[in-house]
Amino acid sequence: MKKYLAGLTLAEMENIVTEEFHQPKFRAKQLYEWVYKAKEIDEMTNLPKNFRQELQLSYDSFALESKSVLKEQKSETEKYLLRTKDDIIIEAVLLRYEHGSSVCVSTQAGCGMHCKFCASGKNGLLRNLTAGEIISQVLIISRLAGVEVTNIVLMGSGEPLNNYNEVKKFIYLANDEKALNISIRKITLSTCGIIPGIRKMIDDELFVNLSLSLHSPIHEMRLDMMPAEKAYPVKDVIKACDEYRAASKRRMTYEYCVIEGLNDTDECANELYKLIGHSDGLVNLIDVNSGSGAYDENTKGVCEVFKEKLDKRGINATLRRKLGSSINAACGQLKAQYEAEYEE
Repeated sequence: MKKYLAGLTLAEMENIVTEEFHQPKFRAKQLYEWVYKAKEIDEMTNLPKNFRQELQLSYDSFALESKSVLKEQKSETEKYLLRTKDDIIIEAVLLRYEHGSSVCVSTQAGCGMHCKFCASGKNGLLRNLTAGEIISQVLIISRLAGVEVTNIVLMGSGEPLNNYNEVKKFIYLANDEKALNISIRKITLSTCGIIPGIRKMIDDELFVNLSLSLHSPIHEMRLDMMPAEKAYPVKDVIKACDEYRAASKRRMTYEYCVIEGLNDTDECANELYKLIGHSDGLVNLIDVNSGSGAYDENTKGVCEVFKEKLDKRGINATLRRKLGSSINAACGQLKAQYEAEYEE
């Protein structure tokens, strides 16, 4: 099986170029820049032809290959199914906005969090993705869609902070001006609330935008929705997020999947105020996706009514646009559909 270049640092490429191929060290800088411009090895025209040929015998540029692309015309959302070298299918999404193009990446194959409202954890965790597999999602999408990626969100399949070292390496490469050159302010990481991971980010000064999957301010309710609540109770998670806010100077976002008759009550609004009313954080209200988990679709207007309850309590809240519903863009949905069809 061939190895891959995406995900390697400049120092790692220097070692390969000089030790494996006995090329001068400056070739590594050329190789590094080509890889993070999303180029295949045979397109790296300032490298000697014999070097390229030797390199292609052992390496590919990317860690993944594209299997299929689905496009939603009304929102210009595109979902990509990608295959790893050990034949695992993962998902990534391209979201086009007026201000730029954002890629939502997966950090694990599957997920071990088993949140009730999410499809990506239905079959559990297969394995962590490498930094090369994570960054290849961005490179391949940029290449195939012909776009410059300006924003990255780590909100695909998996819990990023349970794959901390590879995610950290990916973020450094994404931010490196000689690699993807994406501002740290334009990278957002979503977590269920893995407290040790949040504290590692503080220690490492890995100050991306942090988004907490909150979904309920009440311990018993959140525990039923999200098993991670058992190890990391919501009150303790909020304390860690407050520490992150103080250290990073980044405003927190709290993701809240609104489920009619469960977490949209006055009691939940009151408890949410007690929990985060001291914060300047933003609550991002998400309309539950009926195809992604254990809950039915909401009646129209449920999110708007709950937002009014939060507004009255002085909680900053916004409604997330529902993008990609026609192409199963919720985490895990398209992969599940593809695998079901493949098995038939």
